[in-house]
Amino acid sequence: MSTGITKPRTAVIVGAGMTGLATAWHLQYHGVEVTVLDREGVAAGSSWGNAGWLTPGMAMPLADPSLLTYGPKALMDPSAPLLIPARFDPRLWAFLARFGLRATNKAWAGSMAALTPIDKMALAAFDELGSNGVTAPTREGSFVVAFEGEKESHHFLHELRLVEKAGQVVPVNRLADPRTIPQLSDRLSTVYTVEGQRFIEPGPYVESLADLVRARGGRIVSGARVTSVHKESAGVVVEIAGQERIRADVAVLAAGAWLPELSRGLGVRTMVQAGRGYSFSVATDRPADSPIYFPASRVACTPYRGRLRVAGTMEFRRPDEPLQRRRVDAIVASVRPLLSGVDLDDLQDVWVGSRPMTPDGLPVLGATRTPGIFVNGGHGMWGMVLGPASGKLLARQIVTGTVPAEIRAFDPLR
Repeated sequence: MSTGITKPRTAVIVGAGMTGLATAWHLQYHGVEVTVLDREGVAAGSSWGNAGWLTPGMAMPLADPSLLTYGPKALMDPSAPLLIPARFDPRLWAFLARFGLRATNKAWAGSMAALTPIDKMALAAFDELGSNGVTAPTREGSFVVAFEGEKESHHFLHELRLVEKAGQVVPVNRLADPRTIPQLSDRLSTVYTVEGQRFIEPGPYVESLADLVRARGGRIVSGARVTSVHKESAGVVVEIAGQERIRADVAVLAAGAWLPELSRGLGVRTMVQAGRGYSFSVATDRPADSPIYFPASRVACTPYRGRLRVAGTMEFRRPDEPLQRRRVDAIVASVRPLLSGVDLDDLQDVWVGSRPMTPDGLPVLGATRTPGIFVNGGHGMWGMVLGPASGKLLARQIVTGTVPAEIRAFDPLR
């Protein structure tokens, strides 16, 4: 549906992660002058330490019926992959209540159907950036998915069948001899490979995208803590703590888990909650060629600068809370029996970052109630893989006034 807007000449993007920078680059493609603001700097949030998986075939809603049995158990186990802190936090419990209501087959299928169109264009969006100057590579390869027994694999394979039913092609093969993957221990008897996916080193990739935005004349400002964004007669005004305000024709809020702070009063009804993940890197006796996933432990491992990045945990805490070392220890304990030839006693690059989660597993992507102010966030665990496609589609909406079909279900006012 067209809004009849005039194409903007200037835009301010709040957030210098994958989604914000992709939006900036695509706005530049349409001839819009951009300024990108970030409280820390490029890739300083969840765009740095995540697993770097470009896996549209695994980009699916997190809330499914298994949550109803797994969730209560996790509450009683402080070392579980899912951590919900025992505290009085009405907003968190309201989010979890809505999240739990989505844990049905019908709701999962509805969200998966909404995600499929953007999932299907995700990798092509990376190819477009690569052909236009992003020098950091995306790497193709088999994704190794390992289980201790046959029964353990059933739920994962069932989910992939549902993803294919929704419209994607996700080739899966049984690995005849798990010993061909030197990083797997002898405990892992059931191993599959998922094909047609890719991976990146996320920090260097986002830095390369930032360089491209700068090369096109874009301005990226670090240390800019945005306090509010509002509409005035001549456009939008972005207020920055201790700095001069910035005026532009439009603004895009791509601030990840900090989105709720800036979207109050803009009609954004979908809740966004920080779901914190942790990672670290370890040395390996033999170089890792492929990403490895342990679904039972919810741990993803990725080749990273000659080492192996190990990432996991879903921790519902506020994004600014300090790193909880026991969450790192829990990841180490969960993978120690599963990995071989990996030095889990010398952790480097220890990191925590906040994924912006929504109850229905869908991004908040599009126009707010205030003319000229848009949001691009709420991708949960899939901000890296869906960021370039989200930026492309939102930029198209901003400059044309027409909402692309692929993101209609992500309306921030839903």
